[in-house]
Amino acid sequence: MLISFPTFARFVMKDGITRFIDAFYFLFRPFLPLKTYRYAACGGGNLVFDILLYFIFYNFIFAKQNLDLYFVVLSPHIASLFVVFPITFTTGFLLNKYITFEDSNLPWKVQFFRYFLVGMGALILGYVSMKFFVDLLGFYPTPSKLLTAIITVGYSYILQNKFSFKVN
Repeated sequence: MLISFPTFARFVMKDGITRFIDAFYFLFRPFLPLKTYRYAACGGGNLVFDILLYFIFYNFIFAKQNLDLYFVVLSPHIASLFVVFPITFTTGFLLNKYITFEDSNLPWKVQFFRYFLVGMGALILGYVSMKFFVDLLGFYPTPSKLLTAIITVGYSYILQNKFSFKVN
């Protein structure tokens, strides 16, 4: 019996990532359930990826210049936020679906739609936070993105666990 390449790749990637993450669980076992630890590890990795992409887009792609879309002009910190979001949204969904919340019995389309709703809420929360930190308080954009991520992580974990990937 032959398995398709995408099935094989998904299995190998899922298994490899899970083994790597779980190899360090012994450090956190006394005070964190496995699911919470996996969420923190996957989310932490995705957060680092998000901050790195944000830094690259803000400093090098948009070069700290406004983005003129002809119908609206976006400041570079907001443009970077919107461009990076779909990338880390996708990686976050895949990590949550296949690593953290693998026991969820909801169909993937339901999980994705719910994850999308939570993600849109996080994006709005991120937008408001970035406007507050950068435009109102005058903080630098990259540290502001880190503060914003801390705010949205708590929001996202609660809703992903109780809504997007809940177990019936």
